[in-house]
Amino acid sequence: MTPRRVVLAPDKFKGSLTAPEVVAALAAGIGRVAPDAEVLELPVADGGDGTVDAFVAAGWERVSADAVGPTGLPSTASYAVRGEIAVVELAEVVGLVKLPGGQLDPMHAGTYGLGVLIRHALDRGLREIVLAVGGSASSDGGAGMLQALGLRIVDARGDESARGAAALAGARRIDYSELHPAIAETTFVLASDVDNPLLGAHGAVAVFGPQKGADRQQCVELEAALTNWAELIESSGAARPAARATDWAEHPGAGAAGGTGFGAMAVLGARPRPGIEAILELIDFAGRVRGADLVVTGEGALDEQTLRGKAPAGVAAAAREAGATVVAVAGRCDLTPEQLRAAGFDRCYALAELEPDPARSVADAAALLEELGARLATDYLS
Repeated sequence: MTPRRVVLAPDKFKGSLTAPEVVAALAAGIGRVAPDAEVLELPVADGGDGTVDAFVAAGWERVSADAVGPTGLPSTASYAVRGEIAVVELAEVVGLVKLPGGQLDPMHAGTYGLGVLIRHALDRGLREIVLAVGGSASSDGGAGMLQALGLRIVDARGDESARGAAALAGARRIDYSELHPAIAETTFVLASDVDNPLLGAHGAVAVFGPQKGADRQQCVELEAALTNWAELIESSGAARPAARATDWAEHPGAGAAGGTGFGAMAVLGARPRPGIEAILELIDFAGRVRGADLVVTGEGALDEQTLRGKAPAGVAAAAREAGATVVAVAGRCDLTPEQLRAAGFDRCYALAELEPDPARSVADAAALLEELGARLATDYLS
């Protein structure tokens, strides 16, 4: 009998295991029951934390660089490279997971470190840069990122504006003259599953500000700061031809990562794409899944958010197109069997089935996932 071919393509179990760790546990369980199965380990991400790790697992080179974190403290971060393409992950350098001591700082956290990584990639001669922008700690509209790339933001006194969202309220002028020259010849892709505009009831601050620690009054101040920032950008003229459209603040995705989407599209000319779609294309998921009998994907919680462009839904769609059976693994599954089938999943295996206590399920996730790997191997591979 020809060995069965299995592709393991889960996202992380947030707060518990990275995607590569999820893959390792599943592979161990499958190996116990179906030792002859051909297992391809291909952890994925949808643009949030773990994106660079997923690319490295797919064979891309990891490049490390000195940068700064969301509050300006020195740090080291990395991005993934293949050929002339770089994948730069916001969460890796200025995300919520990089806040010192986990202390939220909605008024002053910024994206300067993201710009430092982009500059590093440009200086290496990389001319296609994919910005994976999930997990942001800030609401600075991408201003910090652009300052690191040479954009001057000037206040009423003619001084350089401080970094962070709050300072944008006092910005009066921007100067493109020192913007990194390689930007003009570089293709930027904005990989995100967020389609919010920059401002308003569905914008970056109203929807995501509280998650970053902003109280009601701070949300009012941040909204005013981003409004001023948007007006400056929109009235200043584009820095490059690819960004000559107007009303970028209203464009779907402008509110991604605290408005980083706005800065990337309006100044860098970034082209927005669904995060998981861009990532699966770059790791040649369609080619790797071809001929697979079974694809296993998943994340910590499989719920209605999963169906709105999260990694497991993207994997399921691509795998079904290739003719493979798709099953999900999750810490918990809140989808009905009908919802699962409509999204392309044959079924879902949940850790909660083995350990109903959430705290113990998180603590023992690796062992429980190994057991689920053995169970799905019994059901589909034996």
